[in-house]
Amino acid sequence: MAHARVLQKLSRIYRNTVPEHLGTASRVANFKSGIVVIHADNGAVAVKLRQMAPSLTDAFSGRGVECTGVTVKVQALEISRHSTPPSQRALSPGACQGLQALASGMGESPLREAIETLLERSLKAE
Repeated sequence: MAHARVLQKLSRIYRNTVPEHLGTASRVANFKSGIVVIHADNGAVAVKLRQMAPSLTDAFSGRGVECTGVTVKVQALEISRHSTPPSQRALSPGACQGLQALASGMGESPLREAIETLLERSLKAE
């Protein structure tokens, strides 16, 4: 129970110390042997938090926590919480005709294959 209270205190200090955009993309995960472990949602956030580690250590220590260091790990959340699958929408008839004409005038190429795939997906979405 005492460990949970320490984590709550650390989380409160952390939220008040880091910029909001970093705080929403990371969280205090653990505290063991004087080391605060922070989980970041992605590598970019982790890099910034690692740069801030000395000031975070000072912030925790200055508020009565016996903190000797901060470790940052990337622990991505489930992708489904961050994004939704792309929706498929049909192309307009004019767009389909224009793309078909473009593709038929091209030789075999990756671009032609991409256009044909786009047209096929558009027909399935209708």
